[in-house]
Amino acid sequence: MNNTTIHDLRMAVADEDDTYRTLLESTKAIPWKIDWETKKFSYIGPQIEKLLGWTQESWLTATDWIDRIHEADREKTANFCISQSIDGVDHEADYRALKADGSFVWVRDVVHVIRKNGETTELVGFMFDISERKKMENELLSLNHKLEVLALQDGLTGVANRRLFDQTLKTEWFRSQLEHQPLSLIVIDIDYFKQYNDHYGHIRGDECLIRVAHALNSIPLRSNDLFARYGGEEFVLLLPNADLNSAIEIAERFRATIQNLGIPHETSKAKDVVTVSVGVASATLASDSEPASLLAESDRMLYQAKELGRNRIASK
Repeated sequence: MNNTTIHDLRMAVADEDDTYRTLLESTKAIPWKIDWETKKFSYIGPQIEKLLGWTQESWLTATDWIDRIHEADREKTANFCISQSIDGVDHEADYRALKADGSFVWVRDVVHVIRKNGETTELVGFMFDISERKKMENELLSLNHKLEVLALQDGLTGVANRRLFDQTLKTEWFRSQLEHQPLSLIVIDIDYFKQYNDHYGHIRGDECLIRVAHALNSIPLRSNDLFARYGGEEFVLLLPNADLNSAIEIAERFRATIQNLGIPHETSKAKDVVTVSVGVASATLASDSEPASLLAESDRMLYQAKELGRNRIASK
């Protein structure tokens, strides 16, 4: 609490003449005072009616204050303010206050505790409308969340990006070690994509990547599986707790899905439509192994699929 606010609170206790009361009631902050022994309001500013719709006369005791706190905030706020007041500690509390029309508004109570002979005798405070501040805070939180999502999302295709894949691979790798469960990885590469770009142009190339990504991402998977764009024309699918046979079944579904899109590819040596080559690897992990070993094995299988003629799957 800043010194000016504390000074204002103390002045409110020390000086209750008409001039000072007029000054208090001309501010947007709502002054109030409670007798600690009786828990009754000895004063609350008329501004309270404009903010919350409740008349000055309706604020009789601290119970009225507690009852007009949002149910989700009530217990925490009341317990905090009561404990601080008993200990003689000046404090602040943000909460949603109930308006007379049933809606809510965010407020901040700034409280100064008056004590005599070591005992709390009165509470003096100001209530502020902080709705706009809370709205801005929520908008900022929402923006930060969107930025976090974007940081883990491929800008072109909208699927997960390599950063998220790398993070997830490490997590699932160590989880598989602890649980002694298999971890499978599928690597997918669009066949002759450089030739596609050279022939159709980069705009069509980007459109092709988007169609491939969306088609693969729409294939039903488990909630803990992760499909991502690894880079360029390469995609990956991480399959925790999935053995090699399960991974091969999904890999074949991926391969067939892309071929069935029927995207023309006149310069492909594999087929006259866009196809993919797929490498699959799976392992029950040893304690001394590293995540890069699974990725390397999947890559090795991918290049084997290419050497065998592309538009096919190789696995180990």
